[in-house]
Amino acid sequence: MKLLVAIPVYNEEKHLESVLTEVRKYASHIVVVNDGSTDRTAEILADQKDLTVLSHHKNRGYGAALITVFSYALNTDYDVLVTMDCDGQHEPARIPVLVEAIHDADIVSGSRYLRDFRQETLATPQDRLEINQIITSELNGQLGLKLTDAFCGFKAYRRQALVQLHPSETGWGMPLQAWVQASCHGLRIKEVGVPRIYLDPTRAFGGVLNEAGPRLAYYRRVIADAVAEERYHCTSLSNRCAGSCS
Repeated sequence: MKLLVAIPVYNEEKHLESVLTEVRKYASHIVVVNDGSTDRTAEILADQKDLTVLSHHKNRGYGAALITVFSYALNTDYDVLVTMDCDGQHEPARIPVLVEAIHDADIVSGSRYLRDFRQETLATPQDRLEINQIITSELNGQLGLKLTDAFCGFKAYRRQALVQLHPSETGWGMPLQAWVQASCHGLRIKEVGVPRIYLDPTRAFGGVLNEAGPRLAYYRRVIADAVAEERYHCTSLSNRCAGSCS
C-alpha cells in the first residue's frame, strides 16, 4: 500500500519543522501545500528535502489547499492519502492507526470526541465544541451518518474514495461538503479516536468567521448547497433528505 501524507499550511513557521520531523518517521512520501503564507514558511520549506511543495501564491483557503491535495494525489499512483494539519493538533504517531483502519473503509476520520486520551491538553474552546456538536448532529440526521466529529482534518482516504469526491468549497466548510458527497456515493466511513490537542485556543478563523453565529450559518449554508447539488443525481441522498434538507 503506497501512502502519501499531505499537510496544508498557512503561516506555520512555529510548528512546521517539528511536524515534518515527526511525519518522516511514519511516511516516506509527503506533500505540503503552502497556501500563500506570509511568514517564514516558504523559506523553511525551501530547506527541506525529500518532500513535494505545492504553492498558492495567495492565500486561497483551507478547502482550496485540500482541493489541491486531492488533485495531486489523483494524478499520482498513491493508494492511500492521509491529510493532517500543521498546528500541533494532530500527532503524526497516529498516522499508522488511520492507515490500519482503512482496510475495511473508504474514509477514516479522526474523532476528538470518540474517546478520551491522557495527553489531551486545554479544554476545547466552548464555541467550537458547541458548533461541532450542532453540525455533526445535523449532518448525521440529514445524511444517515454516525459521526462524532464532523470537523477533524486528520483523515485517510482510499484512492477510490478521492475519485468519488469533487469538492469546490475553498473555505473551512469544505470537509462538510465532502461528507455530503461521501454519503451520496455510499462510501464506507469509519472514525478512530485521536487526542484533543489545542496548543493555541485563541487561534482565529479569520474575518466574520471569528464570530460563532456567522460561522454556524456559513457551515449550514455549505451543507445545504452541497445537498442541493447532489440530491438531483443521487437517489439515496434524495430519499434520505426528503422533507429534512431544505
